[in-house]
Amino acid sequence: MLQPKLKSKVRCTDRDIGEVTKVILDPLSHEISHIVVSMNGSGERQIEMAQVQDVMEDRVELRAPASAIAALPLFQRHDYVTTHEVEISHLEDNIDVTPGEVLVPFPDLEKDVKRRTFFMNFTHVIAFLIGLPMAYPILRFLMKPMYMPFDNDWLMVGNVSKIKQDDVGVQFQYMKKVKEAYMPEAEVEKSVWVLKASPEVLDKVYQDKDQEFRDASGRIIWINKKDFPYIAFSGKCPHLGCAFKWRQHKTLGQVFLCPCHLSIYDATGSVLDGPAPRALDALPIRVSAGGDVEIIDMEFKAGVKSQIRII
Repeated sequence: MLQPKLKSKVRCTDRDIGEVTKVILDPLSHEISHIVVSMNGSGERQIEMAQVQDVMEDRVELRAPASAIAALPLFQRHDYVTTHEVEISHLEDNIDVTPGEVLVPFPDLEKDVKRRTFFMNFTHVIAFLIGLPMAYPILRFLMKPMYMPFDNDWLMVGNVSKIKQDDVGVQFQYMKKVKEAYMPEAEVEKSVWVLKASPEVLDKVYQDKDQEFRDASGRIIWINKKDFPYIAFSGKCPHLGCAFKWRQHKTLGQVFLCPCHLSIYDATGSVLDGPAPRALDALPIRVSAGGDVEIIDMEFKAGVKSQIRII
């Protein structure tokens, strides 16, 4: 059976009743559990998929008569949130997301904050403030590594021979040693997306001026030249730091897509759709005579419009 599409006409056993305005997703199975139908000016009704007899390209047929659907309670929009507001990993693998509202049930535990819970949390805050002066010296020692200068060393991540086509994102994975607070130093796997840009893409990225990278004191540590054909993007989505990928979109062509919250970017890193607050984060990049790709690994604060470096 096809999946119900927004704006599809809905017909009961006896007559047409309206059109699909929203679909509701089961957050566990990642399948559509209900459709929401606008009943020609008499409000919206939420209908279980079990009531759906058949789904065609532009029509949904129900098993029940119109009177049975009209007797259902009105749809309560405040009981749901959009999939842009919650993380549903690999959503596009399960449903064909189209422009409009794809909803999931609002978690019951977040609908109401009980008075007792408020006072319990308030007590915890008071206890924390009382103990803070005693804990501060220990916390300062443990957190000292967090305030070390940024690492601006170059890392070799691969060779440009891996890139076979212009304006196509290619993922390079690499290992980096990191140290967080008092934890021992460890190696973690990271990734960066590199593309060989056409002149048209370079013009949109650089807008006829070089891109400078500076340290905390304002000193220039590297300049990506506007005519240099290779561009590197951090492997973390600027929305909430999720990993994204390069894929074929049914209407936008080839794009960078974050499956967590459906942020979409073009080859220049610009936001095409979704909740991302800014474009993909470009990194310093250089390529040796032998084609080795080197970057300066940087990470920036997620969820804000400004590009604020944190690593």
